[in-house]
Amino acid sequence: MPSFRCKIGTADGRVVEKDFNAADREILRESLEEQGFFVFRISNRSLNLFSHGSHVRVSGRRLLTLNQELIALLRSGLPILQALDTLIERMEAGALLEALQDIRESIKGGASLSEAFEKYPHIFSNLYIAALRAGERTGDLPVMLKRHIEYQKRVESLKAKVRKESFYPLLLMGAVCGVVLFLMLYVIPTFSRVFADANMELPFLTRVLITVAHGLAGSVIFWLPLLLAAIWGGRIYFRSVNGMLLRDKIKLKLFFFGKLFADYALSNFCRTLETTLASGVPLVQSMQMSRGALNNRILEEKLKAATRQVEEGGEFSVALERTGFVPLIALRMLAVGEAGGSLELMLSEVADYYEAEVEQRLDRLTTLIEPILMLTMGVVVGGIIVAMYIPIFQLAGTAG
Repeated sequence: MPSFRCKIGTADGRVVEKDFNAADREILRESLEEQGFFVFRISNRSLNLFSHGSHVRVSGRRLLTLNQELIALLRSGLPILQALDTLIERMEAGALLEALQDIRESIKGGASLSEAFEKYPHIFSNLYIAALRAGERTGDLPVMLKRHIEYQKRVESLKAKVRKESFYPLLLMGAVCGVVLFLMLYVIPTFSRVFADANMELPFLTRVLITVAHGLAGSVIFWLPLLLAAIWGGRIYFRSVNGMLLRDKIKLKLFFFGKLFADYALSNFCRTLETTLASGVPLVQSMQMSRGALNNRILEEKLKAATRQVEEGGEFSVALERTGFVPLIALRMLAVGEAGGSLELMLSEVADYYEAEVEQRLDRLTTLIEPILMLTMGVVVGGIIVAMYIPIFQLAGTAG
């Protein structure tokens, strides 16, 4: 995704320059203005890897470890500069080390902690900056960081669950495709030469397989580059604004998977919103900050409309209901929490509920798809082998 250098004015009258990732310039300008910033200039950022907000991303696990160490150092009574010095001394070379070194210099030069970390939006999220800002405001930074760590642990746990449950089905699909290509491009052409030498009449299925295999092997120099070009072109298109919109729209309409993607997005949104509200961020700003947790531009546009309704004085639960993607049970829970002044608690409950739903759906999917893939693999590979061995059996019978 493109990166832009922005000169913006903040609500307290400061003018700062920051780097942001966005699909295009207009989307970024609109997002910044929604967050209350005055945009002076947006320009394409240079591709220097270690310039403010490097394109190099840092894993969630590494950030989790960093924050756990930082909390331990701060609770031991070390000032922030000494805590950062300790972290820097123990850290291996890389983007995170260079970012922390620059952050330390910024703080030493008079910048606040949140301002120093804000210079690296590719590494530290808006939610993390909000936790730092809340810690500065309350004077209890370790508590706010601990709350953010709990959020990050839950998110990482759910991501790990999704990756784990997706790995085996994808591996099986890759194995099926690999075996079929090997049979079609190598095994069947080899057998066909044996049959040609024997000058025998082949069954219909065998003739079809040999024709297809010869077609694939003979035209591999044409279709393989076309396939690679199509994959490359598809990747470029789906990184464009229209491509990402189409991809996100398709994801929501897929049978079975559409509901899974929607539940996953809702759980992430509720968890993020709960954390930002607990950090003392107002509701409207929290909704703006949490919108990216949906990770789907169709849902983000709907939430953007809901945010405007809340900003104009509408009820939170009613605004979410009009989006059309929040289930009734979640709306009822959030309405109760909003009426009773316990919205954060209900957001946590909704996030827990839909995280459990996602895990159950993944378990069911894995249980269902594994035997289907194994059966498909057996039928396809077995069918090819049988079709190629029938003539051999006929040839042996004739020779006998």
